[in-house]
Amino acid sequence: MVLLESEQFLTELTRLFQKCRTSGSVYITLKKYDGRTKPVPRKGQSESFEPADNKCLLRASDGKKKISTVVSSKDVNKFQMAYSNLLRANMDGLKKKDKKSKNKKSSAAQ
Repeated sequence: MVLLESEQFLTELTRLFQKCRTSGSVYITLKKYDGRTKPVPRKGQSESFEPADNKCLLRASDGKKKISTVVSSKDVNKFQMAYSNLLRANMDGLKKKDKKSKNKKSSAAQ
């Protein structure tokens, strides 16, 4: 997995969306990140660890290529605006659900 800066992540995410436009999927996950790279020790051996800054870890994958970035709390607003614009621009290939009208249901029941 490749850890990128925020701007590079958005650029690579755009490339993933373009590559998977005709067929395939892009999986995106978001979770809280406390900066640890090692697992938490057991209860008897625990040390108090308080992160100085809240962070988010974003990961994106198309099944073959994986990218990720860490966004700090002070950069969240700027990143969120760019991220939402990117999602709006690239989520035009979604299929719409077929709406069943009430007339079809009532005529089928008779």
